[in-house]
Amino acid sequence: MTAEPLERSLDRPDQLTRPDARPDDDRPLVLRTAHEGDLPELRRLDEEVFREFAYPGFLLRQLFDMYEEHFLVLDDGTGRLRGYVLAATRALGADSWILGLCVTQDRRRHGLGRELMTEVLSRLRRDGIGVVRLTVEPANLAAIFLYRSLGFRPEEPDGGLRPDYFGPGMHRQIMRLDLPGSL
Repeated sequence: MTAEPLERSLDRPDQLTRPDARPDDDRPLVLRTAHEGDLPELRRLDEEVFREFAYPGFLLRQLFDMYEEHFLVLDDGTGRLRGYVLAATRALGADSWILGLCVTQDRRRHGLGRELMTEVLSRLRRDGIGVVRLTVEPANLAAIFLYRSLGFRPEEPDGGLRPDYFGPGMHRQIMRLDLPGSL
């Protein structure tokens, strides 16, 4: 998953119209690499944000085992995670996919998704990755604007639109970023 569908945000219009709203808990967050002990909290966070589209626990475990270096979290210091980003790289080649980006509802619209993405892109560049891709729900304009502002563009053909990408009626747009200056 890469971002909450826009229609879920539209169910809570105050979150779209109040960018200056204070989070319920405004503790400073620490952006860090995920640890094995974070797995139960990562599962809770993924289920909170993505609901029926959350990764199963066993898959989160395997993703952590495979991509730990590019699995970043926002830690509030109380044992609760407020967001994560996960990038998966191919064993052979210089390509990567963003497999997940999320921020809890109370911490959105404060630049945290951008901060997570900026850090993971920096790490991917450092590690010699030349191309990063992701998928996003075509109606999720907030996520699309974020990704475009970071330099992602729809991957052709057809403006990146892939009907039924995740199954019937689950359309996605594939976006791509070329990372100049990678090793």
